[in-house]
Amino acid sequence: MPSKPPVVFPQEQRLLSQLGERLKLARMRRKLSNAVVAQRAGISRTSLYKVEAGDPGATMGTYLRVMAVLGLEGDLNGLAADDKVGRKLQDLALEAPAARPRRRRAETSKPVNPGSAP
Repeated sequence: MPSKPPVVFPQEQRLLSQLGERLKLARMRRKLSNAVVAQRAGISRTSLYKVEAGDPGATMGTYLRVMAVLGLEGDLNGLAADDKVGRKLQDLALEAPAARPRRRRAETSKPVNPGSAP
């Protein structure tokens, strides 16, 4: 029994649908049929339909294979390349903490050397 795919929120689904549409347009611009792209990608036509529809159940590998057939696999390098939020968090963690006043230790009388005579 296949595992249930993760919940996809509407904004994420919209992004996947837009990606699928762009891949479909790229295929059509190259005048490639869905059968040819599916064969070259080593996937079924059904899987290609899922990718072009932005189906969240299609694997990342399937999307990548379709992109490779279309000559767009290099675009994958741009994903998450500029992690602005992560860099900001990292920079905040690297900032020097504000100088705190040092607490003085209470002086206690310590024996100089317990074995020696005073």
